Amino acid sequence: MTTGQSLSNIIIGTAGHVDHGKTCLIRALTGIDTDRLQEEKKRGITIELGFAYLDLPDGRRAGIIDVPGHEKFIKNMLAGAGGIDIAMLVVAADEGVMPQTVEHLGILSLLGIAQGVVVITKVDTVDPDWLELVREDVAERVRGTFLEGAPMVNVSSYTGQGIGELRQILFDMIEKGAGKNLDAAFRIPVDRVFTMEGFGTVITGTLIEGTLDEGEEIMVYPARRTTRARGLQVHSRPTERAYAGQRVAVNLAGLKKGEIDRGSVLAPRGSLPVSMMADVRLRLLPGGERTVKNNSRLHFYHGSREVLCKVILLDAEEVGSGAQCYAQLRFEEEVSLKAGDRFVVRFYSPLETVGGGVVLDPDPFKHKRFDEQALADLSVKETGSDEQRLEVLVREHSAGFQTAGFYAPLLGRRPERTQELLALLEENGRILPVGGGRYVHRDYAQSIKRRALDILTEFHKQQPLKGGMRREELRSRLLPRAELAQVDALIDIFIAQKAVKEIKGLVSVQSFKVELSEELEKLTAELQKLYREAAFAPPATDEVLEKYKKVRQIDQVLTAMIGDGALVRLDAQIYMDAQCVEKARGVCREAIGKNGQMTLAEFRDLLGTSRKFAVALLEYFDRQKFTRKVGDARVLA
Repeated sequence: MTTGQSLSNIIIGTAGHVDHGKTCLIRALTGIDTDRLQEEKKRGITIELGFAYLDLPDGRRAGIIDVPGHEKFIKNMLAGAGGIDIAMLVVAADEGVMPQTVEHLGILSLLGIAQGVVVITKVDTVDPDWLELVREDVAERVRGTFLEGAPMVNVSSYTGQGIGELRQILFDMIEKGAGKNLDAAFRIPVDRVFTMEGFGTVITGTLIEGTLDEGEEIMVYPARRTTRARGLQVHSRPTERAYAGQRVAVNLAGLKKGEIDRGSVLAPRGSLPVSMMADVRLRLLPGGERTVKNNSRLHFYHGSREVLCKVILLDAEEVGSGAQCYAQLRFEEEVSLKAGDRFVVRFYSPLETVGGGVVLDPDPFKHKRFDEQALADLSVKETGSDEQRLEVLVREHSAGFQTAGFYAPLLGRRPERTQELLALLEENGRILPVGGGRYVHRDYAQSIKRRALDILTEFHKQQPLKGGMRREELRSRLLPRAELAQVDALIDIFIAQKAVKEIKGLVSVQSFKVELSEELEKLTAELQKLYREAAFAPPATDEVLEKYKKVRQIDQVLTAMIGDGALVRLDAQIYMDAQCVEKARGVCREAIGKNGQMTLAEFRDLLGTSRKFAVALLEYFDRQKFTRKVGDARVLA
């Protein structure tokens, strides 16, 4: 395909039993022999994936993947099948439907391939009656699958019979085929890795979505290694840009062959999660004899990757032939998946394809079986809109105070689109911003508000004479491990909602009010008079506590007076009447304003107090950023 061709890039793939003529068919269609290994030529069977291209009438090229048909190489078949758009199910006329015909058909169905053609090969080797029986059998086998009603073509790669008809059918399908998703971040499952002298490490794979430019930065998942596309080729032609649906060879800069494996995925940095689990819709193929039970061990195939996993059935005790359920797959190695991806699972022993499904959450929390909320959320992730799916994700991850960049790979959308959806959810009141582009779900905020009210209510019971809890203390008790800015944002939301109030740095329940008994009212007035008359030489706190030691709540009364703004705490032993502190502030401002600065001795003399109290006042003003010490003097800060 020429540089700049961006639409309808289609990958055609073969499927079918070993020795049914898939490779010969591709050679007849394209003139290209896809068996490149010496062993393949010697044994006459395809072992590894083979690649060719079909020249289209308008000058473009469609990629063709030739997959192995032998049961021993199903793993290799699956590595290529994931990128197929149009399937050619190949059945030899002399043998008819065979075990891998059935297995490959099941795999293609599980991978969500929507269109294809049935190709009956070797028709020159059988008589017409036998051929008709084979065609009828094949039609019966594909009933209920995506190939029901698909074209069925008789061909002979040896004589050329039917090759032109098949080629035209493929041209028509390509013309009518849906365009690839070019707006998504690029993604290439790696199916080959090799070294080229003078170039270094090269990989090949199908660009399943997005576009990749020469020179673009790449991250290798799940290893999280960073590299760069030093060079690109599409169908053996150099290009500056590759598009979704094309077979691509990428020369990777600064990466050794041993640092990337088949099964790795190339994508932009931060565009894919790396996880040991996935929530899925699991479906077993009809007609199978195997039953998948909870905790079963399975082989998991996704893109070009194979890993072992344990399956946790979330809404069933077991799954039999043709049945489906929600499940959580727990992998033995890290994987990088995307919501909506298709996969195949094979039985652990004996090794045979039993089913597959679709990824609903590529990086979930662990679920308990039959958890109603988890199952309801999975239903939304399976069938809901992007907005509904994102709301569920925000609710699940609210405790992490996450951004659009976090949610984008879980949602399977670009960060820009994810941010648009977050803004829409915020506008509808479903989520709340907590600063820094971070969000929480309103249900989470409501639960934290209830916790805050419980903490404050208990505090008011223990400290009825104190105006409230200091914000710092509430913050640390509410969410001790969260970022301060996010917790402050939540507290501000609760204040705006009039659930709590904040007065002079003390947070309380909205309806709370300090109520003093007649005796304590009298004591408060007495203490107010004591401190006011003492002015700039107040009694030590310990002296006051000793004088009123028979009053059980004396310390709470003093604390309440500070909270109400009647007293100011200069340090642990010096409380001063608030009006006197403000008077001292005015004296300080006037003296510095007149002389540009003021010494401790000058301040002491102006107040007519001792050095101890003058120091306590000035250090308090320093802490408030009202004054600043310069040498032995103070200036206004």
